[in-house]
Amino acid sequence: MNKPSIAVTIGKSHYQRMMSQAAWDALAAFADVIHHEGPEPAAKPDLLALLPDADGCLTSWGVAQLDADVIAAAPRLKAMAHMGGSVKRFVSDALWARGGHVTTAGPALARDVAETTLGLMIVGMKRIWPLGQHVRDGGWRESPRWPSRELHGKAVGIVGASHVGRHVIELLRPFDVQVLLYDPYVSEEEATKLGVTKVELDDVVRRADVVSLHAPVKPDTHHMLDAGRLAMMKDDALLINTARGSLIDEEALIAELGTGRFFAFLDVTDPEPPAADSPLRRLENVVVTPHLAGCIEDCGRMSEMAVEELRRFFAGEPPLYQVTPDMLSRIA
Repeated sequence: MNKPSIAVTIGKSHYQRMMSQAAWDALAAFADVIHHEGPEPAAKPDLLALLPDADGCLTSWGVAQLDADVIAAAPRLKAMAHMGGSVKRFVSDALWARGGHVTTAGPALARDVAETTLGLMIVGMKRIWPLGQHVRDGGWRESPRWPSRELHGKAVGIVGASHVGRHVIELLRPFDVQVLLYDPYVSEEEATKLGVTKVELDDVVRRADVVSLHAPVKPDTHHMLDAGRLAMMKDDALLINTARGSLIDEEALIAELGTGRFFAFLDVTDPEPPAADSPLRRLENVVVTPHLAGCIEDCGRMSEMAVEELRRFFAGEPPLYQVTPDMLSRIA
């Protein structure tokens, strides 16, 4: 039986970061590999030249969309495995009309984001950032930020049961916290299986000691944390955003942070990066990081998941992380 031909479209300068040796070995075991020879992700002309003989492809950030022209030029293409947070902007109606099989390695990336989020929760509750600055300035425990607190026993609000949100819930289990979940797509029965309490968004912001955002960008999530909801947050609460900056009304957040009531870790902002004169760069009760919650140095887990999804498809086995057109309305 002939092996399928799989095109790797991510660009050779990204091989070390994106593709583990285990992924290369697994790919070679069931497929012939077609390489995009350029250093950067394949642009549309590259895909038009690369995909005519491909049965499947690996994509990631920066690769051009598989639009109608690309699909027309790739008559054999049956499967796409995407390495990144969202596959939505990389697919097209033409791919779905072809009956293309689409899978995502987003769950592997989600684990990286979730691990970072948990770290921020611990660091935030311990108030390590402001207390570290206080000690640097010559102080000790007389800071108003003392005492530090533990995550154990607190109420943690999760906004969005995405892959990331679900991984965060899993990682929180040893900490014996009460998880309050807001997600309109999750039923009471599913919430019970997840071990969380399903509540409305207003309840999350009122009751949670930690509010962590993991929702997709959609019209109904734009500025979901507006001035009113930010004002509801508890004094000394911790706000974490490792999702997208547009989930928060940034002007309202800056105003609320200016009161000093709570602390925020923002891995994403709107716009990104913040303007040079943005108060987010100066306020003492917020830390902005440069969109680093996901994998930065080593994205090998994503490549291994993506390759396994392609192997399963061409072996006639059921996929683990298939994306279908009806799912697009719920993802970023």
